[in-house]
Amino acid sequence: MTLSFASQALIDAGRWIDQRGWCPATGGNFSMRLGDDRALVTTSGRHKGYLTDEDFLQVNLAGEAITPGKPSAETLVHTALYRLSPQIGAVLHTHSVASTVLSRLTPGDHLPLEGFEMQKSLQGNLTHEATVCLPIFDNTQDMQVLAEQIEQRWRVRPLQWGLLVRGHGLYAWGQTIDEARRHLEGLEFLFACEMEMRRLGGRG
Repeated sequence: MTLSFASQALIDAGRWIDQRGWCPATGGNFSMRLGDDRALVTTSGRHKGYLTDEDFLQVNLAGEAITPGKPSAETLVHTALYRLSPQIGAVLHTHSVASTVLSRLTPGDHLPLEGFEMQKSLQGNLTHEATVCLPIFDNTQDMQVLAEQIEQRWRVRPLQWGLLVRGHGLYAWGQTIDEARRHLEGLEFLFACEMEMRRLGGRG
């Protein structure tokens, strides 16, 4: 994975995500794995719809900067995911209305989704008849604690496609940036459908 390819792929993803309103203000952060021991991440405080090559830095998989720049605290979640699975090549963290609100409306530690054809947008899920369970973690300002909680749950059963942080947003990932974008788009569609079902009295 070359540095120029990774930065352009994340710039393109940022513009696409911004157009859909999934990452307002300067929220969220994106990353791509560059090798076995490092990743490219967005610097803190940048609007994701207007990223340039200057808005990235490299970190090791402990989340420590190895090139100039200030990584966001949430970088620790990205690097935890890269450590947990060598198959994860890109992570997109967003703050859509649907993911933020639905995570607050859902009790417990997971969001079940079932009966939607769009479930097949998620890698390895071949039918609408299965139940897709997306993990939910309580929000915290201590990203080290959140990263440790993700690792603990992963050790019990590896997570797939993404996770929700309650009242905060979504982390979606994939083997490639294209797969991460597909998972993000598929999950956002499913969240919107679930929200509408609940609004119309079809859930709960």
